[in-house]
Amino acid sequence: MKTIFFTGKGGVGKSTMSAAAAHQLSEKGYKVLAVSFDPAHNLGDIFNLELSHRTKRIGKNLFLQEADLEKAASEYIKTNTDILTEVYSYTKAFNLDMYFKVLRYAPGVEEYAALTALEKVLHNKGEYDIIVFDTPPTALTLRILALPRITITWIDRLRRIRRDILDKRHTVHTITGKYIAEGLKLPYEVKDDPVMNKLKELFDRYVAVAKLLESEENQIVVVMNPDYLSLRESQRIVDGLKDLNLPLRVSITNKYTPESKSIADEMEAELFKSKSLTNRHARVPLQPYTRDNSYRIDYDLAGLFF
Repeated sequence: MKTIFFTGKGGVGKSTMSAAAAHQLSEKGYKVLAVSFDPAHNLGDIFNLELSHRTKRIGKNLFLQEADLEKAASEYIKTNTDILTEVYSYTKAFNLDMYFKVLRYAPGVEEYAALTALEKVLHNKGEYDIIVFDTPPTALTLRILALPRITITWIDRLRRIRRDILDKRHTVHTITGKYIAEGLKLPYEVKDDPVMNKLKELFDRYVAVAKLLESEENQIVVVMNPDYLSLRESQRIVDGLKDLNLPLRVSITNKYTPESKSIADEMEAELFKSKSLTNRHARVPLQPYTRDNSYRIDYDLAGLFF
């Protein structure tokens, strides 16, 4: 299974390029899922369809979905509230519920909600040959792509805290004899502890996401227009992905015209200075938008990936 992430400055045509690539790849016989993580959710507009977090089949091989980040945020908060409540159960007297209720508005929740939705999509990756992602604007996308490794570190820390708690419970049990709480013996062994089991499950799932993002099976595409603002944003993407050790393999100059050749030449020469970017590149001509066929662009995007 391969994944393709379309990144770039807002308005450069990420949604159109990702939709067109997904459509063309499905036409070549690949089973393709196209997922929108962009809050603007233009994917449905491009196909003239109402989309949701449930996948919708288009033709034989193409499936479409728009990530529900509100739902993902609720799931993320519930999962982590349950874990934190158990890990820090000794603080229940301090009424942590009041603090958990405001987590929805805390900085970073939007990014973690997107990561939760991303992990859920990738968890069922065996159903498709290719998953194409239409991403949010640059800054949010880079934070989302950075989160798997950050989350792994955070979960590992929670596992250490929980293990210390279990060790201390075991010490108390050894001193006082059999310990009963609410009619049940406390699970002192790590393998019997539900919190540790849940943390291990989350740890393993996010490790899988991080490995996939860093693998040869993942391709990240930068989309730009022939103008200097797009170039500067694209350079930030190149630098950010290099810091994250993620593979930027393809670039697309969208909305290209013969009149923009000189600036396109200059931009691409500047961008290709980065050794992290391969020479797989396309210049996609500016094309009129049509309500029903905006994903049928006159360029073989599928050829960029295989």
